[in-house]
Amino acid sequence: MGKAGKALRQILEAYEISQYQLAAKMEIDRSNVSRWVSEERDPSAEAVFAINKALQTFNPQAASEFVRLYLGNDPKDG
Repeated sequence: MGKAGKALRQILEAYEISQYQLAAKMEIDRSNVSRWVSEERDPSAEAVFAINKALQTFNPQAASEFVRLYLGNDPKDG
């Protein structure tokens, strides 16, 4: 558990997007974002899609980086 949460935490920190901002953009309660980031719960597939869509509105690079981290498409991984 937690791959999406770990990726999300990295992106929110790197791009200085708050959990509140993301939750507001997704029209969900911030506690959901907090549970993902703290790796208490994994977001559903639909939520991952919504996270990506919301991140696009803040910074398209943040969204693509989230997907790369989540899917593990890191060229360093070989």
